[in-house]
Amino acid sequence: MKILITGGAGYIGSHTCVTLLENGYDVIVADNFVNSRRQVLDRIREITKRDFAFYEIDVTDEEAVEQVFTEHRIDGVIHFAGLKAVGESVHKPLEYYQNNVLSTIVLAKACIRLGVGKFVFSSSATVYGDNEVPLVETMPMRPTTNPYGETKAMCERILTDAAKAHPQFAVSLLRYFNPIGAHESGLIGEAPNGIPNNLMPYITQVAKGKLDKLRVFGDDYPTIDGTGVRDYIHVVDLAEGHMAALEHLVEGAHVYNLGTGQGTSVLQLVRTFEEVNGVEIPYEITARRPGDVAESYADVTKAMRELNWTAKRGLEEMCRDAWRFECMYSDDE
Repeated sequence: MKILITGGAGYIGSHTCVTLLENGYDVIVADNFVNSRRQVLDRIREITKRDFAFYEIDVTDEEAVEQVFTEHRIDGVIHFAGLKAVGESVHKPLEYYQNNVLSTIVLAKACIRLGVGKFVFSSSATVYGDNEVPLVETMPMRPTTNPYGETKAMCERILTDAAKAHPQFAVSLLRYFNPIGAHESGLIGEAPNGIPNNLMPYITQVAKGKLDKLRVFGDDYPTIDGTGVRDYIHVVDLAEGHMAALEHLVEGAHVYNLGTGQGTSVLQLVRTFEEVNGVEIPYEITARRPGDVAESYADVTKAMRELNWTAKRGLEEMCRDAWRFECMYSDDE
């Protein structure tokens, strides 16, 4: 099978490329490097010892997407390409709506027009908003805490309607929680442009001395230690979840949580990182961040039952792999 992976040079996309290539798939990567680096493509080739087609395009561009579909017989699409920072989306809502929603429409239209019947969408647990935990796929979407979550919920609704109207267009909507860690080789991992928006690369950059201290957004939540609780999942487990979703796609639109089912607070994650890697992470408590909720962790029963998938890697492995990547990674690459 030949799979188009949008955002394939990004954090989750690159690990999914590796997983698919190592399992015999052919991949085509599309990326515009807004939040990724060109060197990642060579790292994917180095890990897998396989080559693939690459297009430097913005997938909101219909003509550019049409060219990719015309030049290849594509069997499925995994759509990662999107803006993804919760805090940033509060300040830049129009950019988030335009990029995330339009890219999904453009890709879905191309798939339906050209008979590409498999579509896996990178959604997010933020669509749940402030629901009770654990979060279950049958809960109503309440993504009102931030525009990023709203864009993901909109895309889910659009793709669900498209799957109803076009039975040959099967969709898997993957609501994932908080991916961290890196490939065990240390060659690919999370390397955001500029100051990190996500917790783990912020921790690793503090550990390496690039940043002076970690800012913890709020310690007055109703949680075990007052800091936000999230469901951290190893990025390779998440990549394997995408392959499982692709392989189990059937007619219709299907929603799955991809997480571990376990909640970990910010300070628990920091302490685990310190213990596993033998480094100290100085931090300060600051005000809550707009758009954040107190707790977010998954009920993963449905993915286990229908996709035969479960997260295998633990928190210590996530911390160890993330630090290995940070130690091997250089900003001037």
